[in-house]
Amino acid sequence: MTMSARLALMFFAALLSACASRTPPPPAPVVRAPIVFGSSQPFSPEAEDVLFRALGLVGTPYRWGGNTPDSGFDCSGLIGYVYRDVAGISLPRTTREMISMQAANVGKEGLQTGDLIFFATNGGSQVSHAGIYVGEGRFVHAPATGGTVKLDSLSKAYWQKAYLSAKRVLQPEHLARNP
Repeated sequence: MTMSARLALMFFAALLSACASRTPPPPAPVVRAPIVFGSSQPFSPEAEDVLFRALGLVGTPYRWGGNTPDSGFDCSGLIGYVYRDVAGISLPRTTREMISMQAANVGKEGLQTGDLIFFATNGGSQVSHAGIYVGEGRFVHAPATGGTVKLDSLSKAYWQKAYLSAKRVLQPEHLARNP
């Protein structure tokens, strides 16, 4: 038998033996209790528009005082832009004004897509940051200088510690009133 025939035969045998061997079973999945945020009820078309618009802005650069995709966003500029653009709702410019506006307060367990969520990222209980809840424990926000608009999780310890409250801007009558 020639050398090339032997090599071909060994290659073919190795190939067959590889196909015949059993793959190891997958590791057992780690079972964790799900983190449940909000209800499972369907959301309004306006909330769906807010969701898609907010997610579409992920990656836009952060800029303090920014309130358009071209100039970049800070957290309240992002929120104001999304609500003005897709829902025709004008919101206050700052997080302090937003948290004080006359809109329904929402518990963490009752969060729904489109709700505004507020954080005290500087310690204490003074609001300093906000985002748009998009469902499944996640929110879109413009976090910091040098960063970009991003999708984040409320289950992270940092956000759990900083969480203050939430407000529902999208009401059946589609109104949120400023104080």
